[in-house]
Amino acid sequence: MPPMPSCGQEPIVLGQSCALTGPARNLGIEMRAGLLAAFAQVNEAGGVKGRQIQLISLDDSYEPDRAVANTIRLINEFNVFLLIGEVGTPTSRAVLPLIQRYNVPFFAPFTGDELLRTPFNSLIVNVRASYYQEMEAIVRYLVDKRHLTRIACLYQNDTYGLAGLNGLKLALKRRNMSLVAHGSYERNTVAVMGALKKIAAERPEAVVMVGAYSACAEFIKLYKAKVQDNTLFCNISFVGTESLYNELGTYGENVIVSQVVPYPMSNALPILSEYRAAMHKYQHDAPISFTTLEGYLAGRLFARVAEMVSGELTRENFLATLEKTGVFDLGGLVLRFGENDHQGLDEIYLTTIYPSIHLLNED
Repeated sequence: MPPMPSCGQEPIVLGQSCALTGPARNLGIEMRAGLLAAFAQVNEAGGVKGRQIQLISLDDSYEPDRAVANTIRLINEFNVFLLIGEVGTPTSRAVLPLIQRYNVPFFAPFTGDELLRTPFNSLIVNVRASYYQEMEAIVRYLVDKRHLTRIACLYQNDTYGLAGLNGLKLALKRRNMSLVAHGSYERNTVAVMGALKKIAAERPEAVVMVGAYSACAEFIKLYKAKVQDNTLFCNISFVGTESLYNELGTYGENVIVSQVVPYPMSNALPILSEYRAAMHKYQHDAPISFTTLEGYLAGRLFARVAEMVSGELTRENFLATLEKTGVFDLGGLVLRFGENDHQGLDEIYLTTIYPSIHLLNED
């Protein structure tokens, strides 16, 4: 394994591979916009000890082979300090061997995949809670609060979908329950009719969905048009809440989405006002959304850790500072890390999206 190189001269160059085209493009575009807003805010205030932060984003269209090619370029051609804001489970899993080979930190990926958490990998730093935690929150609501018993799952037929499906099954198993049906569709398509027929035949009370916004919206619209019942549709955060909302329109009734960051329009925490101000100033064409907020938090956290590094900013010193400092208060939002814990947030929030996006009242 090659030694960890120190960061070069200004600026501090970070690399991102994400979907900027294709059916999942909004996720990458928004994650990138949040990062850029955070970095612009930090840079205008003087950067990290006088050094500007530069983000290089390459489009992988949410395809693993392109993510691998991008990552090789970012490491070898652009000599990035670390990789940040990777979007997706299949793409993140595909580049894990490169992270290990080149000893490059993998910071704040936009995925809750358990493989990025267990077994512990010191090079991986997660901001968000895991898909397993999101599924537990969804099942707690559906089963413990709503007392539903017939639950089905639509999932994307890849590592992302299977990770979510497994998390859902585990949450149900803890309650001595199992799925009444499940069906899948292929990544970067909206070919959901086969899964719809299979699931609808079992008349579930709720369908938990592990997919991206385009396919999930297609499924919900077709299901409501063909079945016309009061089925609940639950999505985990990766779906892209605002994109799903826009795709569904009036079909958004009875749709729930779990979130891993606070409600972006809330005034409860100073960081949320700072985020909105940065978006309006530096990324005004991008939406105020859960995804841009997650990107913004990732960017602010990177800058905070880098600023606290004593001595030379190397990859080793950066990760050591993260672990040693442990607790980072970003404007009232507290992220906690430790020697064997590289996940900053654990809380899950449930939202509904009709007639507007708002926090779910669980009472």
